[in-house]
Amino acid sequence: MYKVIITGSTGMVGKGVLLECLDDASITEALVINRSSLQMKHPKLKELLLKDFTQLESLKDQLQGYDACFYCMGVSSIGMNEAKFTAITYDITVIFADILHELNPHMVFNYVSGTGTDSTATGRVMWARVKGKTENYVLNKGFKDAYAFRPGMIIPERGIKSSTGWYNAVYVVLRPFFGLLKKMKSITTTSKIGQAMIASITADQLKKHLENKDINALAESRA
Repeated sequence: MYKVIITGSTGMVGKGVLLECLDDASITEALVINRSSLQMKHPKLKELLLKDFTQLESLKDQLQGYDACFYCMGVSSIGMNEAKFTAITYDITVIFADILHELNPHMVFNYVSGTGTDSTATGRVMWARVKGKTENYVLNKGFKDAYAFRPGMIIPERGIKSSTGWYNAVYVVLRPFFGLLKKMKSITTTSKIGQAMIASITADQLKKHLENKDINALAESRA
């Protein structure tokens, strides 16, 4: 039985992960940390609101005793310079990783980045470089285990919509093909990402960077 922390649950991936956790018998508590309320009620759901994530330390007394953190929070790099994207993507993740490692060093920490992330953190593509630097920090922090989830194309399920408008427009066009697309190993779903996250708590994976096919395989291991 596990207690998990989820960030980014107001977004497409985070919401999918949350719904799977609420449905899974092995998860006894799902703590979400958001800037705004989900307006959801569930016996397993606990919500903490924090307008400024740099002030996470103010919640330290409520973050002890957790088995995993599913870090699904993130923003698009479109329209951002490197300094601003780094402040949101890298700096905030470091704050979470540092505090949670101090309180729960034996937890599993899963960080959601994306396919194409640059593990060298030295390439020409800004977002991939910053995401790679962030992955490296999490994977080397010293948690019981840690994984970098690198989803590519994600099909939303269970009524979930993306918070990015143009994503939703694309999904409307593709919806008639969802059944066919879901059969492809190179494509994953919000539900499978959630199932894979849960499986990662007990399944020690040799691969620490999980692309769509790896995410799908890990999700299927719970079937």
